[in-house]
Amino acid sequence: MRSIWNGAISFGLVSIPIKLVNATESRSVSFRQIHTEDGGRIRYRKVCELDDQEVPQAEIGKAYEDADGTMIPITDEDLASLPLPTTKTIDIVAFVPASEIDPLQIDGAYYLAANGVPAAKPYTLLREALKRSKKVGLAKFALRGRERLGMLRVVDDVIAMHGLLWPDEVRRPEGVAPDADVTIRDAELDLADALMDTLGDVDVESLHDDYRQAVEELIAAKAEGVELEPQPAPAGGGKVIDLMAALESSVRAAKEARGDEAAEVSAPVTELKPRGKAATRKTASKEAAGTAAEPAPGKRAARKTTAGKATADRATAKKATAKKATAKRTTAKKASATSATSSKRAASKPASGKAAAKKTAARKRAS
Repeated sequence: MRSIWNGAISFGLVSIPIKLVNATESRSVSFRQIHTEDGGRIRYRKVCELDDQEVPQAEIGKAYEDADGTMIPITDEDLASLPLPTTKTIDIVAFVPASEIDPLQIDGAYYLAANGVPAAKPYTLLREALKRSKKVGLAKFALRGRERLGMLRVVDDVIAMHGLLWPDEVRRPEGVAPDADVTIRDAELDLADALMDTLGDVDVESLHDDYRQAVEELIAAKAEGVELEPQPAPAGGGKVIDLMAALESSVRAAKEARGDEAAEVSAPVTELKPRGKAATRKTASKEAAGTAAEPAPGKRAARKTTAGKATADRATAKKATAKKATAKRTTAKKASATSATSSKRAASKPASGKAAAKKTAARKRAS
């Protein structure tokens, strides 16, 4: 790897010649600006505002713009004359636990390579001392015209250095936290912990940039004259209505993704008991009247359907009961009428017999 800076690590009275190389590289796909009419490159030219003429690089210098807009020229000689002891030295000022470094301060990353054979032993000494102490080294160094803060730590068998922002360069998170008072229940925390445990660890090496891969495939297809079908945009996150339900669903989905058999997770439910005798009587009257509690939003449609079916069944049952009652009343009327007729007939037979006997007696007396 090509070095970007040569100097030495100052470790007390020990000086370790080193080379600084970039530990990271950008893999982002870069684009050029073009003229959409003919595809020509769009380039920027450095033009002086006073005479509107393009200026070559050799004639371009530095200046500080004052608050009133005045330009104060600063030359390379002016900067070189400043007392900057870390110009070619990474000066270690302290060794501290890594936990004392705020991750917000971490900037670029570099590898420090021993520069030459004589540097191998002091380089190894510093590396092993960092390993055994389980601390990191805080250092000051100058790079690209300014002094910076750095953190030295061991990565495998190499000393790595992270550029750090100065403490006054990290903004305070004022006004960022939610203003509303929020109460988190233990059940919600338990589900959050369960979700974290279910997601588990991940092999960082397996993570990759999906968007960059899609851009590279798009470029390859365009180069071959193939038009790719547009992919549907992922659904945006909706408003969380029920946090517990969302957590339960997340845990279930995470377990299913990992192939766990027991994917069902149920949150502890605390049953609310009625208070006092009035609540008991009220509950009893609701149960007697068949009053149901307000359903959850997701179940209202299903309960309405069930209620409709129950109403229809009750109407059908009422009709059937009415028909049976009518039939019984009709049967009873017919039976009553038949009984009355029979009684009349039975009563009329003795009367006709007596009349016939009287007529026979009268005929005998007349003769």
